[in-house]
Amino acid sequence: MAGVSLVLDGKVALVTGGSRGIGAETVRIFSQAGARVAFSYEQARERAASLAADCGGPEGCVAIQQELSSPADGRALVDAAVAAFGRLDILVVNHGIWPSEDKPIALMSEEQWRRTMAVNLDSVFGLVQAAVAQMDTQTRAQGEAAGHIVLISSTAGQRGEAFHVDYAVTKGALISLTKSLSSELAPRGIMVNCVAPGWVATDMSAAAVDDAEMGAKIRAGIPVGRVANTREIAGPVLFLCTPLAGFISGEVLNVNGGAVLVG
Repeated sequence: MAGVSLVLDGKVALVTGGSRGIGAETVRIFSQAGARVAFSYEQARERAASLAADCGGPEGCVAIQQELSSPADGRALVDAAVAAFGRLDILVVNHGIWPSEDKPIALMSEEQWRRTMAVNLDSVFGLVQAAVAQMDTQTRAQGEAAGHIVLISSTAGQRGEAFHVDYAVTKGALISLTKSLSSELAPRGIMVNCVAPGWVATDMSAAAVDDAEMGAKIRAGIPVGRVANTREIAGPVLFLCTPLAGFISGEVLNVNGGAVLVG
């Protein structure tokens, strides 16, 4: 008896922030599912090149150096991905910054606020705008989705995060964007969903997770009792871009070990 497979044969995906952490694991799992994948990086050239080579090289996976802090940056990245593979079926918006130092609102600089908004939101506008335009131009088989967009939010976008209001605001905005885009785009066959991780073992979270006192506090707030690994986030992202999720649109998929319910 044949099993059920999550496959993306013939599809082209763009993953932002794909050189490390959740992004890199998403690149790997999408490649394993049969997609051709373009991903962005900003500075980690050697790491990005190694990942692209591991996932098939120029014919199957390409790394694109692109800053993402403005709508124009987002549009440029989509253009580069389409230039590489000729089409775009999936956009995974994974990049973002989380300034790790606690900042009370009274002390947060306007520069930090603007920088977080620029990277975590302004670039997303350009990415989505260009991706939708491209997906709208592509033909599809009967019953097939015209495209999939998955935005990576966070538990912080749902319950807030003290001393990190800039980050929490952007992640809450991505949830609102998911719902708004779903209502607009689902009638055109573009499915838009959101994955909301909690704490994940990545470079970005390492300082907090690995700290003895802070790490214990983090784990105590997760019913599962541990932080996630990157595969546990990339897997749900993959699912949302397969035909098995063809009737899911506008959803926020919480992948946080139950933490959002108890925080």
